[in-house]
Amino acid sequence: MPVVLRPIQALRLWQQVCLAEVQNELPDLGERQLAILLTIYLDPPPHTVRGLAQKLNVTKPVITRALDRMGALKLVSRHRDDHDRRNVLIRRTVEGALFVERFGDVIVAKAEELPL
Repeated sequence: MPVVLRPIQALRLWQQVCLAEVQNELPDLGERQLAILLTIYLDPPPHTVRGLAQKLNVTKPVITRALDRMGALKLVSRHRDDHDRRNVLIRRTVEGALFVERFGDVIVAKAEELPL
């Protein structure tokens, strides 16, 4: 069943999710970092720097900088592809999976609070 929101409701939901994320004790991720992280966790692997750059229509250095931050937070890990050493594979981590699951829970909770 599709969720139907008016634009103002969608904006209010996004505002409430953003506020909840800023107010919690966990590290903040920027919009680009979050888009990369969700792509890694929601789209089937394998994920490469090159593939993510193409999908998000950004440069490889943009992906690399975001992965540096997310790697420091243990949300993802990077490894050289054994079959093609030019490729860097991005892998999911337990910490990253828990972060994404918690983020989804926040969205659901804030959506349930929306006035009709």
